[in-house]
Amino acid sequence: MQDISSLLEQELNSPRIRARRKFRAWKDRFAQRAIALGGLSVIAAITLIFFYLLYEVVPLFKSASIQQESSFALSEPARSSTILTMFTEEQNEIAALLTESGQLLFINAKNGEPLFEQQLALPDATITSLKVKTPGDDTLLLGLSNGQALAVATTFKVAFDSEGQRLGVKPQVTQLFNGKTLQLDPQQRPLTAITQQQSPDGMLLAGLVGDGQIVMALLRQRTDFISGEVEETLQPIDFPSSTLYQRLLIAPDHHFIFALHHSGRLDVYNARDLQNIQLLHTLPLVAPGQQVTQMVFQLAQQSLLVGDSQGQITQFFMVRDEHNQQQLTKIRTLKLADAPIKVLEAEQRRKGFVAIDSTGRVGIFNTTAEKKAIDQPLLSGAPLLAALAPRASMLLMQDTQGVFHRYAIDNPHPETSLKSLWGKVWYEGYSEPQYTWQSSSASTEFEPKFSLTPLAFGTLKAAFYAMLLSVPLAVCGAMYTAYFMAPAVRRKIKPVIELMEALPTVILGFFAGLFLAPFMETHLPGVFAVLLIIPLGIMAFSFAWAQLPDRLRDVIPEGWHVVILIPLVALLGWLSFSLSQPLELWFFDGDMRNWLSNDIGIDFDQRNAMVVGFAMGFAVIPTIYSIAEDALFGVPKSLSHGSLALGATPWQTLVRVVLPTASPGIFSAVMIGMGRAVGETMIVLMATGNTPIMNANIFEGMRTLAANIAVEMGESALGSSHYRILFLAALVLFLFTFVVNTLADLVRQRLRKKYSTL
Repeated sequence: MQDISSLLEQELNSPRIRARRKFRAWKDRFAQRAIALGGLSVIAAITLIFFYLLYEVVPLFKSASIQQESSFALSEPARSSTILTMFTEEQNEIAALLTESGQLLFINAKNGEPLFEQQLALPDATITSLKVKTPGDDTLLLGLSNGQALAVATTFKVAFDSEGQRLGVKPQVTQLFNGKTLQLDPQQRPLTAITQQQSPDGMLLAGLVGDGQIVMALLRQRTDFISGEVEETLQPIDFPSSTLYQRLLIAPDHHFIFALHHSGRLDVYNARDLQNIQLLHTLPLVAPGQQVTQMVFQLAQQSLLVGDSQGQITQFFMVRDEHNQQQLTKIRTLKLADAPIKVLEAEQRRKGFVAIDSTGRVGIFNTTAEKKAIDQPLLSGAPLLAALAPRASMLLMQDTQGVFHRYAIDNPHPETSLKSLWGKVWYEGYSEPQYTWQSSSASTEFEPKFSLTPLAFGTLKAAFYAMLLSVPLAVCGAMYTAYFMAPAVRRKIKPVIELMEALPTVILGFFAGLFLAPFMETHLPGVFAVLLIIPLGIMAFSFAWAQLPDRLRDVIPEGWHVVILIPLVALLGWLSFSLSQPLELWFFDGDMRNWLSNDIGIDFDQRNAMVVGFAMGFAVIPTIYSIAEDALFGVPKSLSHGSLALGATPWQTLVRVVLPTASPGIFSAVMIGMGRAVGETMIVLMATGNTPIMNANIFEGMRTLAANIAVEMGESALGSSHYRILFLAALVLFLFTFVVNTLADLVRQRLRKKYSTL
C-alpha cells in the first residue's frame, strides 16, 4: 500500500501533471479576468453612451446670454438728424437708419462708420408715420403729411471679387410703386399711421388720418406681357366705420383687420370681401386702468403681441369656437417687469420677441415655450431706437444721449422648456392646447412642435399591445413545454421557437405593413373570431378527448398531445377567417370598419396598434418563451416529485410549487421582453402609420420614440433644437429601460429570496 501511495504521489507530482495544473490555474485566472474585463467594458460602454447623450442634450437647457460688444456715436451731420427707424441685415455688419428728411444712412453696425447713403425722392411733404415692423417683410412704408404713401425695399447682398474673395455686404434701395407715391387719402390729410398687406388681388394699403379715421385703398398691378411694363391702379375702399382708432394692423391676405381704440379696446373686422367689411367682434386687450403701449405681429402674422403699461406682453390669435366662428382669443401672458413696455421686436425666424420697458430692462421671450430666456437691465431708460437682427443674434439700441449700443445674443434653443416638451401647448391655429409633435414644415414661418408626450405614449401603447399578446402565449407555452411535454418533443419544439428570434425585425415589419395590415382590415370580424373560437375550440376538443375510452386516448403517448393540437389550432384559425365574411354580413351590414367609424364613433386606420400587437408580439414571444422555459425547466425535480408524492395533482404542483420557484426567472423574461418591445424600431415604423397621436384606440396608429429617432435623425440639422431633442428622446428611452430593469432586478431578487426556501 505504501508503494502504491508513493507511486501515486510521484505521478501526481510529476512535471507533466504540475505543468498541467499550472496551465489550468492560468486559464482560470485568465478567464476570470477576461470575464471581469468584459463586464467592466459593458458597464463602461453604457456609461459612455449615457454621458454622450447627456452631452448632446444639456445645451437645450443652457441659459441664454446677452453681452455688450461695442458702443459708438454717429458722426456729423448724422448726429444732429432725427432718426425715425433703424434695422439691420442678417450678417450683423450693416445697420440702416432713416432720418426725418428721408435720407437712408447705412453704417457699420459695430463702430458706426458711414458706409453708404441715399436720399429718398420725397415730394413736397414730410414723413408723418412709418409702418410697424413685420417679421419677414423688408418693405419700408412711409406715410406723408400730404396723405401720400411712399414705399422702398432694401436688400443686402454679399459681394465677391473676380477671385472669389468676399468684399462685404452691399445695400441696395429700390423705390416701389414704379418710383412714385400713392395718394392714399384723397383729402390730403397727414397719415398718422400706415400699414399694408399683400393679397391675391394686389396690395391693400391702410392708414389713419386726423384723430384716427381709417382710410384704405387697394393697389392693383397688371403686367403688360408685350412691353413688360407694370400698370398700377389705386382703388379706394370705403371703410364701414367712422370710429377713431390709435393703431391698425392687417392680417395676411387681408382676412382680418385689427383696429385698436384709445381705450384699449380692439375691433376685429372681417375683410375677406373688401366691398363688404364687417365687424366680427370687440374685445378689451388690457384691464381697466391700463394702456396698450405696443401692438405688433409675431412671425407668420398669425399672432398679435400686445404690450401694456404694467410690463405684460399678451399673445392673441384667432381660434374657432364651438360654432366654427373665429374669435380673437387671449392665449398666454408673459411679464417683463412692472414698467410700461416701450419696444416690441418680433424675431424673423422663430416664435420669439424682444421686449424693452421704460427703465431700459430687456427681456427675450419665446411664446411656444412660454419662456423668458433673458431678463436684464441694459440701459438707464427707454431706448430711442432698437433693432433686432434677422437671426436674433444681435440687438442694437440707441439711448437717450444718442449713443448706440451693440449687444451679442446667444440664445440657440429658445423653443425648449419642460412645458413645451412634456406639457400641453396652445399652438397657433389650434382650437385648444394639445400634445403635438411636428418638427418640420415647408413654411419658414412654421411653429415647431416638440412635445415628447405623444411619442412616449405611443412607445408604451405599442409595448402594451405587444405584451398583451406575447406574455400569455409565451409563458403558457413555456409552462407546457417545460412541465407537460415529452422530452423528445421538447428537444424539437424549443429550438424551432427560439429560431424565430433570428428573424430580422425589418422583415417582420415589411410583412406586417404590406400583408398583415390589409389582411386584418378585410378580415376584421375573423380576427376577433380567432380570439373566441380557438380557446373555445381547444376547450371543447379537450372535453371530448377526456370522454374517449382509455384505449383510444393511449394511442397518443403522454406529452405528445401537441402533435394533434397544432393541426387543431390551424383548423380553428382557418375556420375563424372563413366565417369572417358571413359574420360581417350578419352583424355589421357587410362593413365592420364603417360600423366602427359611423355607428360607434371609433376611428380606424389600416396600420394600427392591433397590427403592431400581432407583429411585435410575434417578435417578442421567443425571448420571453426561451428565458421562462429555462427557468421552469430548471426547477429541481425533487420539488415536483415530492409534491406529487404528497398527493398533489400535476396542475396543483405546477401552480403552487413550480411557478413560485421559477417566478424570478419568469419575471425577468417578461421584463426583458418588455425592454425589447419598448426599443423596437422597424416593426412600429413600418406597421403603425407612424402618426404621433395620443389615443389608446387599438384601431389607430402611433409613433414611438425609437421610430421617431430613426425617421427624423437624418433630416435634422446638426446642433439644432430638433437634433438635440431627438437625442433627448434617446436619453428618455435609455433612462426608461434603466429604471425598469433596475426595478425588475429588485423585484426578482425579492422573489428569489421569498421562494428560495421551497
